[in-house]
Amino acid sequence: MTTPHVPLRVFGVDPGLTRCGVGVVDVARDRSATLVHVGVIRSDPDAPIESRLATIAAGIREVVALYRPHVVAVERVFAQQNRSTVMGTAQASGIALLVAAENGLSAALHTPTEVKAAITGYGAADKRQVQTMVARILRLDELPTPADAADALALAICHAWRRGATGPGRSAAATPAQRAWADAERASRR
Repeated sequence: MTTPHVPLRVFGVDPGLTRCGVGVVDVARDRSATLVHVGVIRSDPDAPIESRLATIAAGIREVVALYRPHVVAVERVFAQQNRSTVMGTAQASGIALLVAAENGLSAALHTPTEVKAAITGYGAADKRQVQTMVARILRLDELPTPADAADALALAICHAWRRGATGPGRSAAATPAQRAWADAERASRR
């Protein structure tokens, strides 16, 4: 008797200092995706920066510990007119990448345009279009909200689709988590 294919579990992070969207999806070889977790990590805008970053780190660590993703996909920080916003986004992005490394997970960065194009077929799609397509792809009865959470799910789906849901292969460059995932995948085919 053969065990079914082990889906690729991707943790998407839409970095933000006040609201950091997080989403975990399982993506099968046929590109079908299933919602595992979605949420938003919030930090108090009046708290000192180090406390806010610690809050984001604790929330991301909790998601990794609870849902044990195979890979982390983070939105690539892009230039914005508001310097304080881009700085907070970059800091939260760095926290997500740090937590990935702490857990032996590979991490990938995707631009908002890449994500929108992968999810909607249109790189300039608006937030509502992304939410609608994420709900359709994940077969959800309602749109995922807030937009930060929907964006995190879109990042996770985009990563799996762009990198292929067949997952990481066994190589010298593979992380321990990738090797464990690949081993589980091979065992499921027996």
